[in-house]
Amino acid sequence: MVASKLDSLTKSNWFNLFLLTLLTITVPFWATAQIMTVNGPIPSEEMGVVLIHEHIMVDWIGADSTGYHRWDRNEIVERALPYLNELKDYGVSTFLDCTPAYLGRDPYVLQQLSDSTGIHILTNTGYYGSGKNKFIPKNALKASPRDLAAHWIGEYKHGIDGSDIKPGLIKISVENQDTLSQMHENLVRAAALTHLETGLTIVSHTGSDGPAMAQLKLLKDMGVSPSAFVWTHAQNGTVDGYLQAAKLGAWISIDNIKDQPSDDPNTPGTIGWFVKTLLALKAHGILNHVLVSHDAGWYDVGEKNGGTYRGYTDLFTKLIPRLKEKGFTQKDIDLILKENPSSAYTIHIRKQ
Repeated sequence: MVASKLDSLTKSNWFNLFLLTLLTITVPFWATAQIMTVNGPIPSEEMGVVLIHEHIMVDWIGADSTGYHRWDRNEIVERALPYLNELKDYGVSTFLDCTPAYLGRDPYVLQQLSDSTGIHILTNTGYYGSGKNKFIPKNALKASPRDLAAHWIGEYKHGIDGSDIKPGLIKISVENQDTLSQMHENLVRAAALTHLETGLTIVSHTGSDGPAMAQLKLLKDMGVSPSAFVWTHAQNGTVDGYLQAAKLGAWISIDNIKDQPSDDPNTPGTIGWFVKTLLALKAHGILNHVLVSHDAGWYDVGEKNGGTYRGYTDLFTKLIPRLKEKGFTQKDIDLILKENPSSAYTIHIRKQ
């Protein structure tokens, strides 16, 4: 009788141990199917319709002078709020703010706007190297990639500027040159190290084919899969470059949609150009690597009332109707606005 009870207890303990082991293995997998918003993680399937590259505010004064003292948060929220509320009419659920640190990033503003609108908003970690490194703090100019990464990883693990708000992506920037400078190579290496520790996607202000390929090669050398890389401002590249990047697994972000007086299909940024390019990418079978957005906004710190604020709706009011006229289906639209962003920005480590 006693032996039987002990045997039963032993079996029960082994079963409990098995369940605990199973959970230990499985939970990290579940946890990676997440997006990190300014209000914490959400399941990636809750992203819905996504604008992947926009701005709420930008401060061009430079890293040595910018800071929270430069703006009034309530004024910025008041200015941006109508533009975000307008997005709800078009079913937008998630908005990626790509303004980096030292260029006007303010997670508190973003959190307030998210709370007011119900839209999921993501902010970022990383440094912006374009503009001759004007927007990189002096103490980072001589830092090693590992030291840079340690700071960015710290923001992901502990929050930004003493808050509990964590970044949902890594935002860096390099000059539009085929050969990366040492500083910009350091930024890419730091982004790689940060990705390998956090699983955050690397979004790099890039431009043309040359710097895109240079970064992809460096990331591969660092052991990071190209699928963790978003070639931002790829409208400055070529279809041949897009095909090469997509073959490697990278994401191609064409993100300066705006209605302009000219509609020349050969001029990047026009609605005509976006229609022509997206049709070509669909014909080449790489629409599943494409991301689109406006690169719009924003409250311009230092300008009266924030200057001229460009809204975020031309994609819905101008581009999508034209695409549908040319044979794009709702399935195509959902792919680039829902499925691709969910795949691109889900937090998980992607190794080469």
